[in-house]
Amino acid sequence: MTTAAKIAWDDSVLPFQLDRADIRGRVARLDGVLAQVLRQHAYPPPIEALVAEAALLTALIGQTIKLRWRLSLQVQGTGAVKLIATDYYGPTADGQPARIRAYAHFDAGQFDPDAAGFDQIGGGAFALRIDQGAGMTPYQGITPITGGSLAACAETYFAQSEQLPTRFALSFGRVQVPGAGAQWRGGGVMVQHMPKLSPFVSKGAGSGEGRLLSHGDLVGGSEAENWARVNLLLDTVEELELVGPLVAPTDLLVRLFHADAPRVFAPQPIRFGCSCSADKVRHSLSIYSAREIMQMTTPAGIVTADCQFCGAHYEFDPLTLGSEAEKGHDDHG
Repeated sequence: MTTAAKIAWDDSVLPFQLDRADIRGRVARLDGVLAQVLRQHAYPPPIEALVAEAALLTALIGQTIKLRWRLSLQVQGTGAVKLIATDYYGPTADGQPARIRAYAHFDAGQFDPDAAGFDQIGGGAFALRIDQGAGMTPYQGITPITGGSLAACAETYFAQSEQLPTRFALSFGRVQVPGAGAQWRGGGVMVQHMPKLSPFVSKGAGSGEGRLLSHGDLVGGSEAENWARVNLLLDTVEELELVGPLVAPTDLLVRLFHADAPRVFAPQPIRFGCSCSADKVRHSLSIYSAREIMQMTTPAGIVTADCQFCGAHYEFDPLTLGSEAEKGHDDHG
């Protein structure tokens, strides 16, 4: 495999459709994006794995949002992990890359180095939010933490909140590439039944944990056989097939679903990207009074702010911040 071929499918999402099964899906591969997300923080390995899983899910789910929209995934935990937050920014124009950022906040005092990553979350909530831009009300759905993985939480979310049968197969971790050092890679497949064929099912009557709906509760009749077959095939995928780098996404689809006539569409490139700026920090501090701003001032006489996503560091003169500063600026503007 040449380096050029590897680059061709790394950090991208390939949408596809199974024409003989009325099922759509996506294949994601993240390489440099994961490396940039994770190198911003010195997370313990179980936390790194959770952030990688969340970023993969965000890439797979976010690929369908429109230009300039933002999809946010949040996990709010009651255990050591208090928050995992990711954002997917839709391309600014056709042919442009989408952008992803992600980070986690955890309590080091509660962290158990011997526990698996998902066990560090405890209970809590899994949420997806779509922001369509200025003047539009964001859409948000929330479901409980359940199922033993973030991928299972996402499947429950789509079954419970959207009533769309959805499955994920993910693999992620440090991979040793011949001739190079170990680096973070991730890959995954998402399959989803076409929405027009998903019957309405009453919530609270599902087969999942706590009687939550599961993907299998939403497909009946002749379509159930197709869905069951595709799920069985997805369960055969191997971890190295998911992450690559030796198996191209198109080859993976042929290996898994050749009998269902997979048809691919244009891939969506993804890059690491953050939306933070000095102006946004100023705006976020505009709700505070001058007295409150002075309480935030460092011994050096400045106000500082750090972006949790990208690590950017900002410094401000406190006299230029807060509600009084904003008002003064407006009066003279």
